[in-house]
Amino acid sequence: MRPRRSVLFVPGINARALDKARGLDADALIFDLEDSVAPDVKAKARAAIAAAVAQGGYGRRELILRINALNTEWAEDDLRAAAQMKLDAILLPKVESEAEPRKAEASLISAGAPLDLGIWCMIETARAVLHAEAIAAATPRLKAFVMGTADLSKEIHAEETPLREPMTTALGLCILAARAYGLAVLDGVHFDITDTDGFVRSCRQGRMLGFDGKTLIHPSTIADANRIFAPDAAAIAHARRVIAAFDEAKAQGKGMAVLDGHLIERLHVADAERILALAAVIGMPHTAS
Repeated sequence: MRPRRSVLFVPGINARALDKARGLDADALIFDLEDSVAPDVKAKARAAIAAAVAQGGYGRRELILRINALNTEWAEDDLRAAAQMKLDAILLPKVESEAEPRKAEASLISAGAPLDLGIWCMIETARAVLHAEAIAAATPRLKAFVMGTADLSKEIHAEETPLREPMTTALGLCILAARAYGLAVLDGVHFDITDTDGFVRSCRQGRMLGFDGKTLIHPSTIADANRIFAPDAAAIAHARRVIAAFDEAKAQGKGMAVLDGHLIERLHVADAERILALAAVIGMPHTAS
């Protein structure tokens, strides 16, 4: 299990940001070669990221490289470079079908990428949402969906609302597809970094919908994301009580238990075990080797 409460985009062309990220409390870092990097410095940013990853110092953080879209002139060079870096995954933008992750996988294999280099897909168009299940099933290398909510909202002509009501159908479909195939799924970024209340509200909604965490564009939002997407003390205590009640019932030959008037079945135990496992992993410092 990997915690992905806070997943910070880091511009590949920004040397200071690449260095500063080593000391941030984000669960994962996405080194970006796409939107935040101008066309004339793509190669420079790619080299800077490779050097930073080779230097190390990022501890237990999950490291992901967002490459340029596969139909661009930079994508193949991005994939070849990624195959030689010590990364956990690449992030594909503009995915609209199962063809893109399969094509990326073939390029990674050709470039000698290790078997454990994963693929994440950005879901940011109406076509991608409609094809979410096929994308999720594309390859065993696929590990996560990342919602590109800004692009998706613009494409479907949705209004921006505090609780993102126009987006909930699309978000829900992607969460369903991800969970059906055992993938992580991350909520999109909140662009107004001065809107703390709105960011917190978005995180809480995302957690209720079922997201594992939130993608971020500024370090100031890490702490709130970490807090909201982590099980709190009450959830941890309840999970322990659920497991204890079920174990006691099982020892008595029963297939279910009753806790505070609620029936406890194996499915509740599995969720309680997930909560405790996540809490245990979160308790491990990012800087540990």
